[in-house]
Amino acid sequence: MLLDTGCRISEALGLRVEDCDLDNLLLTVTGKGGKQRRIPFSLELRRVLVRYVADLHKQELLFSTRAGRKLGRRVVLRDVKLLCNRLGFTAPIRTLHAIRHTFAVNYLRRGGSVFHLQKVLGHSSLEMTRRYANLMTEDLQAIHQKLSLLA
Repeated sequence: MLLDTGCRISEALGLRVEDCDLDNLLLTVTGKGGKQRRIPFSLELRRVLVRYVADLHKQELLFSTRAGRKLGRRVVLRDVKLLCNRLGFTAPIRTLHAIRHTFAVNYLRRGGSVFHLQKVLGHSSLEMTRRYANLMTEDLQAIHQKLSLLA
């Protein structure tokens, strides 16, 4: 979910089942300052969520403990680090937040607008979004080749 939507881990862990609009492919997340925003997600994530929600047995929270309480970020971090180790690489520093940066860079690499990215990430300023968009020179060259009037 984090890679597909770019939402913060706290936003994902606060999601209720009713916040997932599976028909319109939209999540309603509550961000910093209690601000709500709707963000799109992919058909592939929808497929996963449909199966996942069917197994929840009427729990309120989308991601919860077996007892139905809110899942802790440390538990998620532990599990993600274990997964990284199983896959044969060391998890990056600030692992869960690094996923948000990965989403942002890939969003732009695939042709997404920085203005749309700002809205998806829930940033109030374009300057904050710019911090997430550390594109490499190769990225800029590839875009230039597609957009240049002389190419």
